[in-house]
Amino acid sequence: MVWSVVMNLTSVVFLCLFSLVCLIVFLCMILMDLNYYVEWEIVTLNSCSLEMTLIFDWMSILFLCFVTFISAMVLFYSGGYMAGDENMGRFMYLVLGFVASMLFLIVSPNLVSILLGWDGLGLVSYILVIYYQNEKSGGAGMLTALSNRVGDVAILISVGLMFDMGGWSFFFYSDTGMLSGVGSLIPLIILAGMTKSAQIPFSAWLPAAMAAPTPVSALVHSSTLVTAGVYLLIRFSPSLGGWSQTALFVLAGVTMFMAGLGANFETDLKKIIALSTLSQLGLMMYILSIGYYKLAFFHLLTHALFKALLFMCAGALIHSVGGSQDIRFMGGLVHIMPLSITMMNLANFALCGIPFLAGFYSKDLILEVAFSSNLNEFCFWLLTMATGLTVCYSFRLIYYSVSGDYNLMGLSCVSDEDNIMTWPMVGLGLAAVVGGAAMSWLIFPSPWMVCLPVALKLLALWVSLVGGFVGYILNLVAITYQLSSILNYNIVVYAGSMWFMPFLSTFGVSGFFLKVSQLYSQSVDMGWLEYYGAQGAYNEFDNFSKYLQLAQDNSVKVYMILFMLWVVLISVILLQV
Repeated sequence: MVWSVVMNLTSVVFLCLFSLVCLIVFLCMILMDLNYYVEWEIVTLNSCSLEMTLIFDWMSILFLCFVTFISAMVLFYSGGYMAGDENMGRFMYLVLGFVASMLFLIVSPNLVSILLGWDGLGLVSYILVIYYQNEKSGGAGMLTALSNRVGDVAILISVGLMFDMGGWSFFFYSDTGMLSGVGSLIPLIILAGMTKSAQIPFSAWLPAAMAAPTPVSALVHSSTLVTAGVYLLIRFSPSLGGWSQTALFVLAGVTMFMAGLGANFETDLKKIIALSTLSQLGLMMYILSIGYYKLAFFHLLTHALFKALLFMCAGALIHSVGGSQDIRFMGGLVHIMPLSITMMNLANFALCGIPFLAGFYSKDLILEVAFSSNLNEFCFWLLTMATGLTVCYSFRLIYYSVSGDYNLMGLSCVSDEDNIMTWPMVGLGLAAVVGGAAMSWLIFPSPWMVCLPVALKLLALWVSLVGGFVGYILNLVAITYQLSSILNYNIVVYAGSMWFMPFLSTFGVSGFFLKVSQLYSQSVDMGWLEYYGAQGAYNEFDNFSKYLQLAQDNSVKVYMILFMLWVVLISVILLQV
């Protein structure tokens, strides 16, 4: 246990220092307009050279700063949350491996080296999802791994397609538009980004991954695993276009609406926040598909701050109420856990886009730019309703944490006394307040002017007010809300189960492919192939070796039998002649 504590503190200090260095380097690079590209040639094959490449520009350095800062806060928080775990050292090593894979992916402008960090994220995420070794975690881990393997295969095929380019460093080809002429490369990259960022129809694994410990969820849903797909598409954004970009635009909007609707019917605290992440990822993909990649990156950074804070606060609540994740057992906590609830509501307000918090600077700008773009009416109202649903489920959480009835169990020891868990929450809370304003000046040094009619300018505000009012009032009159849920049971089940996405994602695998593979294994692999293949050859050679051994024993009986057979054979031949 002492070694785990020392390793934890050392990792936190190192990551904090690394984050500070990255911030200083980012400011210098922004002021001097510098970009560094490092390359080592490993092997050359048919004029196609395989290099180890690293890219250090303002985007990668800033993302490194955010990832290391949030990772340091999560590791420090884990010292309190995972204090009673017997495998604390293994947990820390896994989280550090997870962070290292993400850092490697961020600075890789090469598809081959990106694949190393991409697969590292998938492998370590599977190990962390099944950390609590039970049947539910095993199923969630398998769903996560199989869903992400689709994107891994897309990256592998893209590596093969880019062989025609003479190299795999897409960084130099994307600005020229050359990648759009390489077969189906861009649709494959979009498919890989959609699987990692859990867009429809690959959305089921994101809530299922909540089987992992809460500190892992805070890391995964803020700045690492789920943002890898968005970051990859941001890097490829100059080459996006055609029908695949239109498909991404529609699917991102539907994902955003579906996640917001499902979160309003969910009662599991961690799954509500997971669906919130899915909704925000849909918003990033939505604005990215329109062509504003800097806005998508800006929202990715601000979202990372308040989402990590939200998961930490949720972990503190779950830790205090004895491991229960049902929000119906968490009413009236503001008088018992004032610091945690304050930080949680601060993160909720930032998520809603309340003015002058981190989420306001990115979400408000995204909505205004989207409203001024050439959207059709369906996509416009989809974006508007998704924004209202975000505020609706956020205020639903605020009701259950602040003003709801006291529903805790009698033996719950609820308090804010664990400083190891509260200090990282305070640090991320400060970042969630000032981070949006600071990043808006650094990423967009010259201000934008978005000219809209008054009705569209006020639309985001009105939708947020209506959504918050509906989310709070419906839960305040809980009897009416529960009665409507009972009367419209089928609709509630459909909306609250992500439109049956988990069932559809596993039915095809378990209902067809696994049964076919079982039949193949029993009748072909372990049947005919064994009889006429390896085992059959083994038996034949075994029998033949017995005859050889018998012939080599120098037995008189054997020679006499062979002699008699030879005599009989010669006699038969002579008689026929």
